[in-house]
Amino acid sequence: MAKATYKDAGVDLELYRESMGRLPRLLHRTHSPRVIKADGGFAGLFRLDFASSLFARNYQDPVLVACTDGVGTKLKVAQLAGRHDTVGIDLVAMCVNDAICCGAEPLMFLDYIAMSKDDPPLLEQIVAGISQGCLETDSALLGGETAIMPDLYAEGDYDLAGFCVGVVERKGLIDGRTITPDDVVLGVASSGLHSNGYSLARKIVFEIGGLAVDDLVDECGQTVGQLLLEPTRLYPRPIRQILQHYKVKNVVHGIAHITGGGLHENLERILPPGVDVKIDRGSWTMPPVFGWLQKLGDVDADEMDRVFNMGIGLTLVVSPYYADSIRQQLSAAGLESWTIGRVTAGSGQVAWS
Repeated sequence: MAKATYKDAGVDLELYRESMGRLPRLLHRTHSPRVIKADGGFAGLFRLDFASSLFARNYQDPVLVACTDGVGTKLKVAQLAGRHDTVGIDLVAMCVNDAICCGAEPLMFLDYIAMSKDDPPLLEQIVAGISQGCLETDSALLGGETAIMPDLYAEGDYDLAGFCVGVVERKGLIDGRTITPDDVVLGVASSGLHSNGYSLARKIVFEIGGLAVDDLVDECGQTVGQLLLEPTRLYPRPIRQILQHYKVKNVVHGIAHITGGGLHENLERILPPGVDVKIDRGSWTMPPVFGWLQKLGDVDADEMDRVFNMGIGLTLVVSPYYADSIRQQLSAAGLESWTIGRVTAGSGQVAWS
C-alpha cells in the first residue's frame, strides 16, 4: 500500500515554496521607511510614526482605523477572462476607500488568498494587483496568507479577503456628526461597477444576454471582459490632499463610500438624527455600462439604484461655501464630480428630490 502524502491530498509544498518566492519584491515596492524589515517572520512590523524628524507626523491623539472586505463574485469574471491582475486593485480599493471615509490615512494592508491548488503564476498576478493598489494609496503591503484548500474550492476557484489599518488624529475624525442642513453633497465619479452587484451583473450578461467575455458591447465601446473587470477607483490620495488643505477648518462633514446598497443606504449610514438628504437623480453623468445592463436585463430603476453605484463611487458632504473649491481640487486630481444633493432638516433619510 502506497504511503499517503500531502501532495497526493492536493497540496504541493514545493510548488507552495515557489509561489512564496515570487512575492517579496511585490511587497517591498510598497514599503516606506515606517516598515520594519521582517521577511520570513510571523507578522508584519510598522512604525506608527517616522523615525526621522523631517517626516515625523507627531501624532497628538491618534485613532487607528481598521477595515476589511473582499471582491465578491467579480472573481468569477476574472476566471472567465483569464485575467487576475485587476482584482487585486479591487481588493485594496474596497478596504482603503472605507478607511478614507473616516478621514484616515491608510498605513498598511494584508491579504488572504484561498485557492484550490498551488498556482505560482496565478498568485503572482493577483498579488501584483494588490501591490499596485497599495502603491497608489501609499499603503504598505506587509504580508498575507495563502491557503490551499482543494476540498473547499473547485479547480481554478479562489477567493480574496483584504485588511487595512489607517490612522487619523481624533480631532480630524470624520463621522457625519457635524452634517447640518444646507450642506452640499458632492458625488465623485466611479470607474464603473467597482466591485458590487456582480451576482446580478453576471446573471444579466452571461445568462440572460448569453454573452461571452470577448464579445464587444457597442454601446460602451469595450468588450464584456473590459467593462466588468474595470478596477474600483482608489480615492484615498486625492481625498487626503483635500483634507490636508483644510486641516484647520471643519469643511468636510461626512464621506460615504458607495458600495452595495447604492447611494441611499450608504449615505444614510453617516447621517445624524435630524437631517435628510435630497438627491437630484439627473445631476451627474452615468457611465453607459449601467444603462446597458438595465436594458439587457430589463431591470427596474429602483433595483439598479439598490444594487449598483450608478456612477457615483464616493460622496462628500461639505460646507456649501467650500463646495466649488473642493470640486476644483478633485478635478485637478483627475476626478470628475458633481453637486448631486443637499442636506435638509429631517429624520436621517435619503430620497430623490
